[in-house]
Amino acid sequence: MRSNPSLDREMAESFTAKRKREDGGENGATATQEENAAAAAAASFPLAGITIRKVLRESARDKSIFLHGQVNSTSGDGMDAVVILEKIPFQEENIAELLKRHTKLQLLMSNDIYSTYHLQLPPELNEIKTTVVYPATEKHLQKYLRQEVYLIQETGEDYKNITLPFIQSQSFSIQWVYNILEKKAEADRIIYENMDPVNGFVLIPDFKWNQKQLDDLYLIAICHCRGIKSLRDLTAAHLPLLRNISQEGKEAIAKRFGIAGSQLRIFLHYQPSYYHLHVHFTALSYEAPGCAVERAHLLSDVISNLELDPQYYEKCTLTFALRADEALLKKFQEAGRV
Repeated sequence: MRSNPSLDREMAESFTAKRKREDGGENGATATQEENAAAAAAASFPLAGITIRKVLRESARDKSIFLHGQVNSTSGDGMDAVVILEKIPFQEENIAELLKRHTKLQLLMSNDIYSTYHLQLPPELNEIKTTVVYPATEKHLQKYLRQEVYLIQETGEDYKNITLPFIQSQSFSIQWVYNILEKKAEADRIIYENMDPVNGFVLIPDFKWNQKQLDDLYLIAICHCRGIKSLRDLTAAHLPLLRNISQEGKEAIAKRFGIAGSQLRIFLHYQPSYYHLHVHFTALSYEAPGCAVERAHLLSDVISNLELDPQYYEKCTLTFALRADEALLKKFQEAGRV
């Protein structure tokens, strides 16, 4: 089965950010209780006792692998687990030590001025980010399984007749968003805030960014105004909010991290991973997950479109990708739109 590299990468890099947002929210209180139980179990996860049942997906490009494992009966009564292993980026401050202390190279290939070697690193310089979902349900296993992907051409009428009713029928919890906005959680992580209830926002590091280097800088601007689900809800009335996010977000990042606005990629997702308006800020040099053309919409383009037509996003056709196992795809198929 063929994979979609951009979606594989996004899944690999975005799980941590979504762990408490999607798994807990889609099924209401029951899912939240399951998530809390999973968190407690994962805190003492018996990695040595796991038996690998299947590779759910892997990416040589992104150096990540998703595993379906089962914990043995003595540790977990044979319960399923998802284990995600990801190589972390190099850290500049460690490079000198790496080259100085570990200079034994094993030659693999040599041709004229070019040569390739194998260098074995010590554990402290060979960290692997490990994410665990345990105990994992069948839904978790399907979520991380490689799937066929389909492009959807959603017209304004499709949104009103298919997508919006689907969103309204689901229990997508975004309480975690309100906790951030109300300073009940992650208040110490806020980089910048405009407190205006209509045109204000908070700027906070995304969990995908470990904040150890700027090459993969990734922040999220979350608007204070509630009820704006996605691009489809935006009109000219939201231009002051969008301009604030663009201008003040760039200024805050330049002041805090020394990265100019011209070196940032600022965009929105459609479909978004959660239905409360938010804007992504990434280093332009970083090929961020979800920045593919079928999902990312540059904030500058969004502002320009609304300046040209106040109802642009109510009427336009938007393209996005859906995995084969997603319920929204089934709705489009039932309507004869795929």
